[in-house]
Amino acid sequence: MSSENPRRNFLRQSLLALSSGMVLPLSSFSESLKKITSPNKTSMNPIITIKPLGFQWETSDPFLFCVHHEDAFPKGNAEMGPDTSFLKGRHMGDDFIIKDGFRMYHGKSVPGFPGHPHRGFETITVVRKGIVDHADSMGAAGRYGNGDVQWMTAGKGVQHSEMFPLINADKDNEMELFQIWLNLPKRNKMVEPHFKMFWKDEIPNYTHHDKANKSTVIEIIAGEINQLKSQNPPPNSWAADANNEVAVWNIKMQANATFTIPKTAKGINRTIYFYEGSDITVAGTKIDKYHAIQLISDIDVEVLAGASSTSILMLQGRPIGEPVMQYGPFVMNTKQEINEAFEDYHATQFGGWPWPKYDQVHARELTRFAKYADGKIEKKEI
Repeated sequence: MSSENPRRNFLRQSLLALSSGMVLPLSSFSESLKKITSPNKTSMNPIITIKPLGFQWETSDPFLFCVHHEDAFPKGNAEMGPDTSFLKGRHMGDDFIIKDGFRMYHGKSVPGFPGHPHRGFETITVVRKGIVDHADSMGAAGRYGNGDVQWMTAGKGVQHSEMFPLINADKDNEMELFQIWLNLPKRNKMVEPHFKMFWKDEIPNYTHHDKANKSTVIEIIAGEINQLKSQNPPPNSWAADANNEVAVWNIKMQANATFTIPKTAKGINRTIYFYEGSDITVAGTKIDKYHAIQLISDIDVEVLAGASSTSILMLQGRPIGEPVMQYGPFVMNTKQEINEAFEDYHATQFGGWPWPKYDQVHARELTRFAKYADGKIEKKEI
């Protein structure tokens, strides 16, 4: 366990790096994006805006932001990191520029995010490829990936680490994940921390076949479609109330498939993020890869995939509609609450760090698993 001063130095460094690299203020981020409006816009056109995507994706209330991590990590060494020859010329500890196909992020020997605090919101980590090792201040731990999802409620305060161990020593280690930040309403910002695993084989999948028998498969991480519901979100989540219409769907379409996103209640914020494929046509408008399309929620929207397999992430939800005060890893409603978060963290470390290292990784031979704060253990095959 480090002494108090190194802890504080680590917090300062984490806040600076997080606020510059992962948690840009949404207002300035919005201004930095070029707004593209749909041509031939009519009152019935469901498209509100089309915007290009970067590393951090703009989202709408109740979401705070989304990051798309995609790294081609090399073979892992004995420590499950890249060979030291790959680390030359990097800004170690704050490496967000792709070099040799990958970033180290805040990791120094293993890529990832060593122990850091959160308060006042939730993280939803959707891992499409690769492995994530989790450890936290509640004594909980886990290894998940290759289709799994972790949903964590930070609530009144938690420290956790998210490291990306390079399990494969004999071949490259591909990594692709989304981290989505979902806000908590004021009444739930100080609830007890909680995390839950949605294992790949337990996530409901809805399959649709169009008239040409082309398929669209939807991984329902949150929400429902045609009465097929997701697993239950954590109990204090904004998504736990079905009236809030929160949906997190990963939509996978065959080439040239057609699918209609069904309408939902009026006033729901809905955005689809086109991240894989050649092009799509949304309500008659052709759109290139790596764009976000904000949609009117109470209109059915037809999506036509282009000439290659297509993947789309959809985020929707009823706005919380409360003030958002965000500084680094803390998201509250007022500046005073942010100051209190810093004071509480310095005083309590949100329970301390019960692990040997802040960049904790688990033994290479371990399978996917979750160890919860109450001692419950779940195990899955790699």
